[in-house]
Amino acid sequence: MSKELMEKLSYAIAEGYEEDAIKYVHAAFDEGMAPMDILNQGGTAGMDIINKRYDDGDAYLPELVIAGDAMKKVVDLIFERIKSDGGVSQKRGTVVMAQAEGDVHDIGKNVVSALLGVNGFEVYDLGIDVPFKEIIKKAEEVDADIIAQSTLLTTSLPFLEDVVAYLRDTGKRDKYFYVVGGGPVTTDFAKKIGADGWGRNAFDAVELFKKLMTIEGSPLEETIILDSEHQG
Repeated sequence: MSKELMEKLSYAIAEGYEEDAIKYVHAAFDEGMAPMDILNQGGTAGMDIINKRYDDGDAYLPELVIAGDAMKKVVDLIFERIKSDGGVSQKRGTVVMAQAEGDVHDIGKNVVSALLGVNGFEVYDLGIDVPFKEIIKKAEEVDADIIAQSTLLTTSLPFLEDVVAYLRDTGKRDKYFYVVGGGPVTTDFAKKIGADGWGRNAFDAVELFKKLMTIEGSPLEETIILDSEHQG
């Protein structure tokens, strides 16, 4: 039954059926499934489906948005269950994240933010259309380990580069890891601006953040690229 539930959950997420997704998560809880198993077996599969459709040209931004919204609901439910069960076992690090200035699309960012919380990160999500100096100010205020930005707009790409340049110019580049992502943010762009990491999707991003927290010292000599969709 658990396998069937996870298949239904993944389908509901891919189709953006929020109410169905919530129903299947609660059903999985009732069956005694561990919260992280639900996330990994149902949530990940659902996002994989819609991401592949999008990459193949079989789905468009609106479908991606509603799937992301459904996934966010699922992650929030799972996080609440984890907290009620005693919380996350350890704090991995502190992250300040935001959508780049000029960009009001927050699909991927919201999912990444929620997944980071489930995985033990303290996240300060500043929202959409955030000037880069506000992001850096918040990072200084909370003594962040990682600054993360994403964008779905090519017109906002220069603002990602501004973060690295400003940190370098003010002598603060070695205080934070800097991670970028989003549709138009290519691996070449991430390397060119000197970002410490780039992830293909929300799940790669979380693994990237975990990896960075095992490394001492920033900036890195080479950008870490995590791309589970094109490994091997």
